[in-house]
Amino acid sequence: MAGRVNRISRFNITSLALGLAFLYLPIVILVIYSFNASRLVTVWGGWSLRWYAEFFSDRAMLDAAWMSFWVAAVSATLATLLGTLAAIALARGERFKGRALFSGMLYSPLVMPEVISGLSLLLLFVGLDAGRGFWTVTIAHTTLTLCFVTVVVQSRLSSLDRSLEEAAMDLGCDPVRAFLLVTLPLIIPAIAAGWMLAFTLSLDDVVIASFTTGPGSATLPIRIYSEVRLGVKPEINAICTLVIALIAVVIVVASLVSKLSSAQGESTAPL
Repeated sequence: MAGRVNRISRFNITSLALGLAFLYLPIVILVIYSFNASRLVTVWGGWSLRWYAEFFSDRAMLDAAWMSFWVAAVSATLATLLGTLAAIALARGERFKGRALFSGMLYSPLVMPEVISGLSLLLLFVGLDAGRGFWTVTIAHTTLTLCFVTVVVQSRLSSLDRSLEEAAMDLGCDPVRAFLLVTLPLIIPAIAAGWMLAFTLSLDDVVIASFTTGPGSATLPIRIYSEVRLGVKPEINAICTLVIALIAVVIVVASLVSKLSSAQGESTAPL
């Protein structure tokens, strides 16, 4: 009976294959056609690195790419710092006044449509008479990704044994020093995972950036979107392939960090 239950049927294999094909076949086709020598994206003209060379010689695309990376790096760093502090407040301040309101406001971007968030931020910047550019996009992406970092770090803090900090304080450490020497090293993998998640989300965003960007501060997704509206160029396939490769690297690093975090959690579990 157990053998029948654990046996993989042809229906399951077919369903899995169709699901994976639905998800990844378009990406595979895009990657293959990024090496297409033909200028027509629907006609195969042989293997070539021509469009990668075109991308690295396209000054406007390179500027947009650098803008995206800088915005993603700065916003992810700010979101990680603020999100970690918010996670500590939620995990260690179980009964402070306004906790429900604070957590509700913090997690609202998780379910808020990006169009509403982008329009709200645009109205805020217009009301403050702030010139739209690098910092408005960065602040907007920090607002967007802050809640994701908080969720990741708070889940790690909730699973830690607080007796470790109490033991450190019994040995003479004050609460701040006990946190820095005991808790912080244990949650660093979660903090790193939150930073990578925030970086990826910022790099991918189009909607909020389109509301908060200004002249000379267009990100790479906005630039790609504006180019695609006039027709898909082979260069776009090369750019998207490079972005896919970058995201794949981030996913691999995040999985390694997650395994490290799990291993540390098992090593610190009470016997």
